[in-house]
Amino acid sequence: MPRPKSTVALDEVHWGALKTLFPYLLEFKRAVVLALLCLVGAKVAGVVLPFILKHIVDGLDSAGGTAQAIALPLGLLLAYGAVRFSSTLFGELRDTIFGRVTERAQRRVGLEVFRHLHRLDMDFHLNRRTGGLSRDIERGNSGIGFLMRFMVFNIVPTLVEIAMVAGLLWWNYSVAFALLVLGAVIVYIGFSVVATEWRTRFVRELNEAESQSSSRAVDSLLNYETVKYFGNEQHEAGHYDRELAFWEQARRKNRLSLFGLNAGQALIIASAMCGAMILAAVNVTNGQMTIGDFVLINAFMMQIFIPLNFLGFVYREMKGALANIEKMFSLLAVEPAVKDTDNAAELEIREGRIEFDDVHFGYRENREILSGVSFIVQPKQKVAIVGASGAGKSTLFKLLFRFYDVTGGHIRVDGQDICAVSQDSLRRAIGVVPQDAVLFNQSILENVRYGRVDASDEEVMEAIRHAHLHEFVQQLPEGVHTRVGERGLKLSGGEKQRVAIARALLKRPPIMVFDEATSSLDSKSERGILESLQEIAREQTTLVIAHRLSTVVDADVILVMDRGRIVEQGAHAELLSLNGHYATLWRLQQQERSAEAPAISAPTSIPE
Repeated sequence: MPRPKSTVALDEVHWGALKTLFPYLLEFKRAVVLALLCLVGAKVAGVVLPFILKHIVDGLDSAGGTAQAIALPLGLLLAYGAVRFSSTLFGELRDTIFGRVTERAQRRVGLEVFRHLHRLDMDFHLNRRTGGLSRDIERGNSGIGFLMRFMVFNIVPTLVEIAMVAGLLWWNYSVAFALLVLGAVIVYIGFSVVATEWRTRFVRELNEAESQSSSRAVDSLLNYETVKYFGNEQHEAGHYDRELAFWEQARRKNRLSLFGLNAGQALIIASAMCGAMILAAVNVTNGQMTIGDFVLINAFMMQIFIPLNFLGFVYREMKGALANIEKMFSLLAVEPAVKDTDNAAELEIREGRIEFDDVHFGYRENREILSGVSFIVQPKQKVAIVGASGAGKSTLFKLLFRFYDVTGGHIRVDGQDICAVSQDSLRRAIGVVPQDAVLFNQSILENVRYGRVDASDEEVMEAIRHAHLHEFVQQLPEGVHTRVGERGLKLSGGEKQRVAIARALLKRPPIMVFDEATSSLDSKSERGILESLQEIAREQTTLVIAHRLSTVVDADVILVMDRGRIVEQGAHAELLSLNGHYATLWRLQQQERSAEAPAISAPTSIPE
């Protein structure tokens, strides 16, 4: 089966992404300068070493057994050890000092991406794949650390060292050695660049395969219960295995292309070193060079090609790292559909009056969900919105909370258009109890405290009592410190909803929105919570989105929606007298409730 094409084009890696990293280098200027000085010290020591080695060999070759003849090579050996230790020490100091710069850059970029993801609109998060997104961020953050370290301390310094060595060989010996070194370096770099560019697409394919397999695994595990309900373990395993098969194929291509790159680089290095050694051997035979010179040439060639080989690795890994961070940087380029205007004002809550004025909205251009919705919620008033599924009830809340912006009309809070105020100030003023309560994998206490993170334990416990959650908490061995599991899966639907209600009650905002807030509760808990909500509603403007009409009979105004329009509005008794949509819904629900009661108590007969 052919693999679906990735939405990420396998185009050229954008080196311009490196520009975003440079500002992080400037945050620790002194550390960068000190690290560069250590780098210079390490490179100078590295260039001096072959010359000391040459004199050691020549000294040993000419030693006649006298104490003075032996003392000179011994002193050089001690100097050789000291210089080699200095080279290593400077290198370690360089890495240690610059490590702080690298780690801070990773932290800052990671935080920026995290904040940006929270700024993106609801539509982006509804279409994201959590596993793949997490993998992209993880790889991108690691890639930043690699680029910051090796770009600064390996590529440019290695090229400088090669130029120094070529110049010294030319000055001390002949132009042939310099040309041989430079020619080999040019061929090596050219081959590495071309081959690495060729295999970049395999790196991308491997990353995409890893993201897809990770997304599939995470998605399946998050829906563990659904998989069990339908007995689809083998179906999920088959899907995952197909993703792993694509990963295996991409991994094989990546490995084979790496083999070709490494083999070509090794051939160039071996040929260059062999040529230099032959040329040096001929000069030693002719008496133009000493044995020490031969050793020096060999040491220089090894000293050049070891970092050069590392340069090939660095360039190769840099390309891979750029491919890894490309998606993460592309996330920063995603513009949220819902944005604050320039110099957006803070929302000022004076009374808590909400006005929908001829609001139009559609998730897609060719399908309008709301068509000219207009209504007013007066301060301290409780307004309920009811209607059949798909009528647009929850969409009203999403627009009020600015998960989306209206496509037509206006929404105002105390006369202020919510599109003209900051999202933060708007959302601080609204408390929400969603239909699907999703909790963090923390304790019940901390999940409730999330409604107001600076609340005291006493305030949290008061909110728990108002939400009629305290009896349940008292039955738990760890009480309010019981962890709820990922997405709150250790709790029942009703228990999760009560935690969500407690969280919203703790926030105590001037405007409260309940989106099917009691849909998962039993009748006893529902009655208790409705009493608490009635008390709160006296102090706040309350908007209730409900399916069960019995929960909103006390509302000041009930809005009845049908196909994106408000078709009726009024109090409960007034709407029943109209004998319209609301009255029809009320009769249907009363019939359902009366039918459920005898059905529960009636004995079950088994047909023969």
